[in-house]
Amino acid sequence: MKIYTRRGDKGQSGLLSGERVDKDDPRLKTFGALDELQSHLGMARALIRQESVRSILLGVQKDIFVASSELASTPKGLSRLENRIGKENIGKLEKWIDEFAELYGLPDRFVVPGRSADSAALHVARAVCRRCERLIVELNRREAGLYDELLAYYNRVGDLLFVLAWALEVKTVVTEVVRDLLPGVLKTGESQ
Repeated sequence: MKIYTRRGDKGQSGLLSGERVDKDDPRLKTFGALDELQSHLGMARALIRQESVRSILLGVQKDIFVASSELASTPKGLSRLENRIGKENIGKLEKWIDEFAELYGLPDRFVVPGRSADSAALHVARAVCRRCERLIVELNRREAGLYDELLAYYNRVGDLLFVLAWALEVKTVVTEVVRDLLPGVLKTGESQ
């Protein structure tokens, strides 16, 4: 089996229905951006040591596959999908957002990414997520509200990634302060 098929050499790709569309079709642009988000979330997950955050990101990554299947389907094909993003997925995100906001608070200023690699990686993922959201808005308008649930879901993903990035930044600041005040308590590179 070969990785290349040559079927896309003329600038077209196939949807789940078998329909061939141009590679700049709004659906392909959108799930292509979701693929980029998937990669950024994987990078962030590789950098993050906090298992609860890693687990949340893995859950979002799995949802991206579901969302991509929705976007790769024709409106008729959506009814045949086993899984779709829905209100329960959105509720799960809201629960995590609320939990982390309660634990770490929310900033009262603009956040400049870069205090820690893990937090910065989540900010990159958040920015890509917002682009995905804008592409879903465009597609949803074109498809007369067919992707309302996806739009709400990715709006919450962007919020979640911001809250998680903030939480990791707060943890970094706390670790730095403890290191400065109590040398020797935390070894360099150790994360609590």
